[in-house]
Amino acid sequence: MDGTGDLFEPLAQAMGQRDTIDVVRYPGTEALGYDELERLVRAQLPASQPFVLLGESFSGPLAISIAAAPPPGLRGLILCCSFARSPAPGLALLRGGLLELSMKFMHSDLMRGPMRHMLLGRFATPRLVASLQDSLRQVTAAVMTRRMKEVQRVNVVDKLSQVRVPAMYLQAMQDRIVPAQAARIIQRALSGLRIVRLEGPHGLLQAAPVATALAIQNFCSELGNPEPATP
Repeated sequence: MDGTGDLFEPLAQAMGQRDTIDVVRYPGTEALGYDELERLVRAQLPASQPFVLLGESFSGPLAISIAAAPPPGLRGLILCCSFARSPAPGLALLRGGLLELSMKFMHSDLMRGPMRHMLLGRFATPRLVASLQDSLRQVTAAVMTRRMKEVQRVNVVDKLSQVRVPAMYLQAMQDRIVPAQAARIIQRALSGLRIVRLEGPHGLLQAAPVATALAIQNFCSELGNPEPATP
């Protein structure tokens, strides 16, 4: 949800020099919704080569929307710890002033423990925690509030029936944010979806970069090795 793209570094290293990852970064000071972000992402996708689109967490609905009306080079879709509709009914409790207040304290010492617990759990390391905090510092509370509101209302389930490219879902077995049901909802609407379950927390690409890189490389090799782009 931070959108800085910095947290993809562990995955990029695990993928190695042979595989190119183009990271689409979101502005940290502009409170953009899914519609505006989709236009931003589409404008930065490869124009002259085949690619696979990877949508992690918050970005999953964007990736689904793009795959439903795909650019010419799209060859595959990967979703990681993501969802097609709001993944947790409890998020509805964070509305109005309560949501804004919780986002305001996002950068405080008070929230470091809960954020680490929810995103990384027992897989947290000093390096991962530092990277997470550095990324969050680059995003304003107003931006995070807007993105949380977008998550609360999003529903792109109907668009899944329009996805024609091969698709894979990377599911973290210790995800404390997105429940396993989110993958099942997507699979019911997208029958060809391949679900790959891996040990790790919601921050799966960060905590288990080698395992996720292998799954991505295997998926891409079946498509003829297009290069992944990650919003």
